[in-house]
Amino acid sequence: MGGPGGWWRRKSTPAKVETYTRWSFHFIALSEPTVIGVTAFGHLEARAALLVMVPVAAHVALAMVTASRALDWTVGRRAQPLRLLWALGVATALVATAAVVLGRHGPGGPGEDTGTVLGSVFGATLCYGVGLTALGVKDRRRVVLLVTGFGAGAGLVARAAGMPALAALGTSAFVTAASGFFAATSAFSIWLLNTVYVLDEARETRARLAVAEERLRFGRDLHDVMGRNLAVIALKSELAVQLARRERPEAVEQMIEVQRIAQESQREVREVVRGYRRADLEAELHGARGVLRAAGIDCEVSGETDGLPAEVQSALGWVVREATTNVLRHGDAKKCTVTVLRQEGRVVLTVRNDGATAPHGSSRTGGTGLAGLRERLSAVGGTLDAGEAGDGEFRLVAEVPLTARPALEVAS
Repeated sequence: MGGPGGWWRRKSTPAKVETYTRWSFHFIALSEPTVIGVTAFGHLEARAALLVMVPVAAHVALAMVTASRALDWTVGRRAQPLRLLWALGVATALVATAAVVLGRHGPGGPGEDTGTVLGSVFGATLCYGVGLTALGVKDRRRVVLLVTGFGAGAGLVARAAGMPALAALGTSAFVTAASGFFAATSAFSIWLLNTVYVLDEARETRARLAVAEERLRFGRDLHDVMGRNLAVIALKSELAVQLARRERPEAVEQMIEVQRIAQESQREVREVVRGYRRADLEAELHGARGVLRAAGIDCEVSGETDGLPAEVQSALGWVVREATTNVLRHGDAKKCTVTVLRQEGRVVLTVRNDGATAPHGSSRTGGTGLAGLRERLSAVGGTLDAGEAGDGEFRLVAEVPLTARPALEVAS
């Protein structure tokens, strides 16, 4: 069972950025009633302050729902919430207008305390409302029109409510600047979130391309080996058939040649498969370090690989390759260490990373990747142990004897 932070460690990097972005806007929305509430309860009686906070709370609730739906639309999970965006815009305008009108012509008159409270309602509602509405608008020109429109409207409403022209102009400038800041923050946050998702997709695409390239290489090798030999076998078989129909003794010689070429092809295919399966440990360590660092993961490699038998290097090279793939595809590691040690006639390869999420293939019993590695290591007398080591660390330990016996190829 994971600790309190296990749910966070199990998230991918894009999911973490999305969660951070979503809750950042929720907290931004919650700061609106905080600002207004401090002003209201500091200048009005408790009952009057509560009456002021009722429409503010409704506006905040609508803003939080709209922001959440807008983020879902941004990442492609739902359609654009047009009705909610219009509702938030109308609610923002109504609450702000009501605050100005009540502040100038309310039952209590334009008192200093009442004016201060309703002024904070007016400014905060407009700034937060416009900023959160911008989350659901993709066209930047429309965002500019939204900000300038509400800013100009704020000045006109203030002037119509009896505010002096200079004060109304200052109000318009303040609302435009503050709401523009929140709108720009929203736009940048959405851009950052989309960029993280695009980079994550690019990393997955790069991994798929690497696999496809290796398959193409293997296919080309098989074609080079089998293409010519199969063509010769087909020609000699056809010749043998023609000779057999004529009852010529040379047909037997041709079939013997076909048999020889077929056996030679079988041997060459085994060599291709053996070369394909054999992995050089030093090359795999160098490649793992480069790939992980390119993915933003700090990778440290230590230990000596010189003088290790070919079978040991091949087996451990496959361990490094599979471990690197797991680090890239699963979890959210920031650091990975690979060590190679010689201990009492055995070579111990340890791979540690701090992105343990119990992914597919990382348990002791499940997963085809590690199961295949165990089969490879057992073929040379080795063992593999993998699992979470605590504190969010995943550890993989492979041991192979220095006198590893040759592994039997499947093709043989």
